[in-house]
Amino acid sequence: MKHPEDDPQYQGLKVNKGIPQPPSVNPQLKKRSRRQYTVDEYVDGILSGNIPMLSQAVTLVESANPEHQDVAQAIIEKCLPHSGKSIRVGITGVPGAGKSTSIDAFGMYLIKQGHKLAVLAIDPSSERSKGSILGDKTRMEKLAVEKNAFIRPSPSAGSLGGVARKTRETIILCEAAGFNYVFVETVGVGQSETAVHSMVDFFLLIQLAGTGDELQGIKRGIMEMADGIVINKADGDNIEKAKMAQRHFKNALHLYPLPESGWTPEVLTYSGYYGIGIEEVWDMIHRYIDFVKQNGYFERRRNEQSKYWMYETINERLKNDFYRDEEIEKLLPRLEEEVLSARKSSFVAANQALQQYYRRRNKI
Repeated sequence: MKHPEDDPQYQGLKVNKGIPQPPSVNPQLKKRSRRQYTVDEYVDGILSGNIPMLSQAVTLVESANPEHQDVAQAIIEKCLPHSGKSIRVGITGVPGAGKSTSIDAFGMYLIKQGHKLAVLAIDPSSERSKGSILGDKTRMEKLAVEKNAFIRPSPSAGSLGGVARKTRETIILCEAAGFNYVFVETVGVGQSETAVHSMVDFFLLIQLAGTGDELQGIKRGIMEMADGIVINKADGDNIEKAKMAQRHFKNALHLYPLPESGWTPEVLTYSGYYGIGIEEVWDMIHRYIDFVKQNGYFERRRNEQSKYWMYETINERLKNDFYRDEEIEKLLPRLEEEVLSARKSSFVAANQALQQYYRRRNKI
């Protein structure tokens, strides 16, 4: 490397050589490779309540690697007989309604009762960068340090169906690990509600008061799915507004037909931040669980959910198989160009792609 000091005009100047820089990584440091466990070791660890082992198993479930998926499915198969003994609660609400703060408060109430809680939070991924903040743990300050709580945020990564299926499989692992309550938090009011509703026993809608028309922006479908509605931030000057919102929602629910469960959804007020009304919310949830267990709807709904996820898994596998086909990957850009240049209709192009796929599958 040439230095200005080496110029002849500086020949009277003596420049000492610098010392050689040490490597940035310690050469004595040996790279650690994570030990690969067998399926039986994973299962034994999960059944004994080993949280690191449970976390690694969930990572295998979430992995797109086919080898990891094979191991994950084998683990799930062996854990299945030990699952199904928890109460699964889906929690949704408009952004800013205080879902994470409420989960922290609800969860701590259960922990103090001696229960074990798993929180599975689907985190929204950026459509541009495909990245996720996965920051739910930072808003669940008390639960995050509890040994009887397991918080696992999962990025939706643009594939809601995929992450919902993986969340469903994660529930099985958490139940096998001894967690008798499971919360599934959605990304907010949107299409994720249908997926979450299909994997929980009780669907809770969190709402705010004092935001104008309390019913505005709430889709009829979500109102019909809710087994209970709670108005958050019912404290201080907001108590009267919360009670007014409670009346609005009760009146709105009377317009809907009685749910298949036979249960009339209740509307309560509470404050997640101050911990006011938490016990009443749980009384409502437990009354619902007792009610649907007595009339047989609890078991019927779980059976319907299992059947639903069987068909959802088939649909997802078929879609993935189609788009990963080598010939289809080459064909789709050409068809897309013909559709955009109006040389071919969207339906004809789709039909051509499917016919090509079926021909290839018949040859294999």
